[in-house]
Amino acid sequence: MEVSGKPNLADYFPLFQIMDPQGIRRRTKLFCDTLLETLDGIITERLQLKSSSTAIKEKHDLLDSLLNISREEKNSELSIVDIKHMLLDLFIAGIDTTSKTLEWGMAELLRNPDKLSELKKELKEVEGQIQESDIHRLPYLQATVKEILRLHPPGPFLVPHKAESEVEIGGFTIPKNAQILVNNVWSMGRNGSIWKNPDRFELERFLASKIDLKGRDFELIPFGAGRRICPGLPLAHRMLHLILASLVQSFDWKLANGIQPNELDMTESFGLSLSKARPLLAIPCL
Repeated sequence: MEVSGKPNLADYFPLFQIMDPQGIRRRTKLFCDTLLETLDGIITERLQLKSSSTAIKEKHDLLDSLLNISREEKNSELSIVDIKHMLLDLFIAGIDTTSKTLEWGMAELLRNPDKLSELKKELKEVEGQIQESDIHRLPYLQATVKEILRLHPPGPFLVPHKAESEVEIGGFTIPKNAQILVNNVWSMGRNGSIWKNPDRFELERFLASKIDLKGRDFELIPFGAGRRICPGLPLAHRMLHLILASLVQSFDWKLANGIQPNELDMTESFGLSLSKARPLLAIPCL
């Protein structure tokens, strides 16, 4: 994700595409090949397990379901190669973005102890460990996740686009096949004409609001909108609520090294995904 988000001279000067002067294409290929090799080993091991007469044949997970479709359903067009690349997409698109959003969320809550206390108070009303069915009746948790995604969208540029033909936009000529990154999601979340106090973490703004994350309210589209909206939205929505709530519900937290909330470094590091320039260091207490 870091390499893919770096400016590439070859995007501006097509003549450099073959030369790859910055080595971005070579490094990207190396990382992808390593991931594909790892996934190939996992799939091979699972196929051997399923064919073994002594081992438990079913793990009832995503990989098993995909392999069953590939092997058992007639006329299935899902090959092992398709499965491997599908898992690669899930890994690249789902791991980094979710973990970094949760890191931003914990950082904002630790930076605002009153918000953290209020969220913990709401979660105490849930009996036992929070479940997916509890999310709809936890408005403070929902507002917290929305505010985190407003300030720190996991994909600040969404996904790159490519111009199908030469076009002029705002006085600039965009050549055919040029890769385009549009700073719309991050900039809209910080726009003072859309949000009051845009740079402040004020989740209360969503408590009396019907704005959601599903691409229908264009002032808040961290997953995009329309037919090219992120297909992982339903999974990410569940994971963010459940993991954040579990972290807050299960532990009391404090910043490491005696750092005070107002001293926490919230500097951003831009790429295809939005990272903290300095990783969050927090200590859980039972």
